[in-house]
Amino acid sequence: MLAAGAIILLLVVLTAIVRGSAHWREVQPIVWFHLGTILLALALTPVLLLKARGTGQHRQLGWAWSLAMFSTAAGSFFIRKTTGSGWSPIHVLSGLTVVLVPWLVMRARRHDVPGHRRGVRGTVTGALLIAGFFTLPFGRMLGRWLLG
Repeated sequence: MLAAGAIILLLVVLTAIVRGSAHWREVQPIVWFHLGTILLALALTPVLLLKARGTGQHRQLGWAWSLAMFSTAAGSFFIRKTTGSGWSPIHVLSGLTVVLVPWLVMRARRHDVPGHRRGVRGTVTGALLIAGFFTLPFGRMLGRWLLG
């Protein structure tokens, strides 16, 4: 189900980006970086979840996924609302992701398969799917592009 959720969210985000093409010039470079890294993480998620684990390919793709997730979360701290306090509640998930991704890598390197599996499921659920859902409502850019 997590792999299917990542595929659906990937398609939704790509659709929003294409529909928002008239506004691309208005988007700050850090937002494009954020979108690029999250698209990479979304594309890699189903591959990592559905293909054989513990292989060299899984490790290499896992490193790419980890770097994409960490970069997405860290980069989000440079994206601020133009009104109000600057950061939105979704930044709490970014903070958790910055902590959890290195923890996931450590679990994998220590061959703690149950801990790694639980952490991946939680990170995909929270940092990808829940956070991804909250990019659509409340007048956020992708939501405006998708639904506007």
